[in-house]
Amino acid sequence: MDIKAYIDSGILELYVAGALSEQESKEVYDLMLQHPEILQEVLEIESAVMKLTAAAAQPSKTNVFGRIKAQLKLGNEEVKVVSIEPSKYNWLTYTGWAAALVVGLGLFWTLNQNKALESTITTVEIEKSYLEQQIEEAKSNLAATRNLLNVLRDKDIISVPLAGQGNFASTYAKVYWDKKTNSIYLDAQGLPEAPAGKVYQVWSLTLDPLTPTSLGTIDEFNTDDNKIFAITNANESQAFGITLEPEGGSESPTMEQLYTLGVVASGP
Repeated sequence: MDIKAYIDSGILELYVAGALSEQESKEVYDLMLQHPEILQEVLEIESAVMKLTAAAAQPSKTNVFGRIKAQLKLGNEEVKVVSIEPSKYNWLTYTGWAAALVVGLGLFWTLNQNKALESTITTVEIEKSYLEQQIEEAKSNLAATRNLLNVLRDKDIISVPLAGQGNFASTYAKVYWDKKTNSIYLDAQGLPEAPAGKVYQVWSLTLDPLTPTSLGTIDEFNTDDNKIFAITNANESQAFGITLEPEGGSESPTMEQLYTLGVVASGP
């Protein structure tokens, strides 16, 4: 395309004046986007028209217009003045800004939607992972519960009630002793939460002579919901007791903090 010939054709002046058809105006607009030279020429034409319009609006120019009439020998005849339409470029500029704004808002909305979608996907994945974990825990808990029920229902299990002692008379616990597996199940639901810095310690006792053997501390007592604990016990226990000790446990039971005590029943 010969840009110079196109500019010299006068179509750009008609474009600025708004004298072109909608289709022709669109063609000029498309060429402006493709060729900076055409865009620059339109801007210059528009600038010139604006200057002429501003100059014509000045009161001091009225006499000049009269002199021009006189020179043309028009007398007092009515002169038809062709009104120049507002610049199409202004309209296109505003349209361009509006289009840019719409595109920008569209991009912003799309980015937000993408972020929301990513967030939703992440949340779903987290919830799925959590649900899977809960299912596994439920299965594990169910298996543990069935195992515990089987233990408690075993006719060879020895049940040892532990009664509250001294200042802790309202407390209670129960030991289920499975000699075949050298383990006990301690139901400590009747004990209060351990104070800060303290833990419950379980003891296996022989009575003659009185000899305590530690079965360990229950460090997770406060956080365990069911308060049932499996503890290894390979001792020939004659009694079981629970004391409250400093964190880490003690080598021997603190008798002032003896919460519960129970003697294993003798044979039939």
